[in-house]
Amino acid sequence: MDNTKEYAWEVVQFNGIEPAVKDDEIASEWPLTIILNGDEFATMVCSPTDLQDLLIGFLAAEGIIRFHDEITHLSIDDYKGFAYVTLNKTLDDNRDDHSKRFIGSCCGKSRQFYFKSDAKTAKTVYSRLSVSVEQCYALMGELQQQSEQFMRTGGVHNAALAEPDGLLTIRTDIGRHNALDKIYGHILRQRLPVKNKLIVFSGRLSSEVLLKISKIGAGIVLSKSAPTDLALRLANDLHITVIGFARGSKMNVYTHPYRIKEAKM
Repeated sequence: MDNTKEYAWEVVQFNGIEPAVKDDEIASEWPLTIILNGDEFATMVCSPTDLQDLLIGFLAAEGIIRFHDEITHLSIDDYKGFAYVTLNKTLDDNRDDHSKRFIGSCCGKSRQFYFKSDAKTAKTVYSRLSVSVEQCYALMGELQQQSEQFMRTGGVHNAALAEPDGLLTIRTDIGRHNALDKIYGHILRQRLPVKNKLIVFSGRLSSEVLLKISKIGAGIVLSKSAPTDLALRLANDLHITVIGFARGSKMNVYTHPYRIKEAKM
C-alpha cells in the first residue's frame, strides 16, 4: 500500500464563469480497526501515514498505556485495515470505560469515555519554556511552508513538535486530533523530553485538542485557527499558553502570556 499518495479526481473547475476540466488531488481517508489484546477496541478514520505513531499516541491519550514499552506487539494489515496490538498487561474490568466505539475524523462527541479517560490522563503543565513573538511568527510560517500535502489537497491538518528556533517533527492527518496523536506517539517511541518543546498546529483549538496538549505535556500551543471557550477555560486550569490566529505578523495570546517574552503582563 502506498501510504503517501493522494487520489486524483476529475473536477469541473470554474475561474470566474469559465469551466475547465482538470484532475484534483484528494486527501485519502482510511478506516483502521484496532484489535487490542485480541478484542476489537475501536475503528479510527485517519490518513494512512505514520500509523504506528498514531496508534501509540492514541492509546496513550486514552489512558490505555503510559509508556511505549507496555506494547509487546504491534502490526498493521494494510490490505484489510486492521491493527493488532498486544500489551504486557490486561485492561481493567470497567467495560464502560473501555468499550468498542467509533471514532470519526471529526472531533469529540463520538468518544464514549471522553471525559473519564481525560480525568485520568490530563495533567497540569509546569513548563518554563518561553518564546518571542518573532519566533512564533517564524514557526507558523515554517509549518505552512512544509505543509505539502495540505497545499496539494487542502484536506488535511498538520501538527508539529517544535523548539523555539524551529520545527522538529511534522505529522499530517485528515483529523486534527489524529495529527496530535501521531506527534504524541513519536514522542513516546523516541522517548523525547517535552519540557522545552511546544506544539505548532493548523487546526481549531477545541477542548479535545487542548486536553491532548496537556497529555503530551507541552506548555505552549501555537495555532493559525481559533480556540473555543471550553478550551481556554481548560488551558487556564492546566497552565497552558494558547496562541491563536497566528497569521502573518498577527496573533492572539489567550492564556498564560508570561511565556511570551514581549508580554509585560
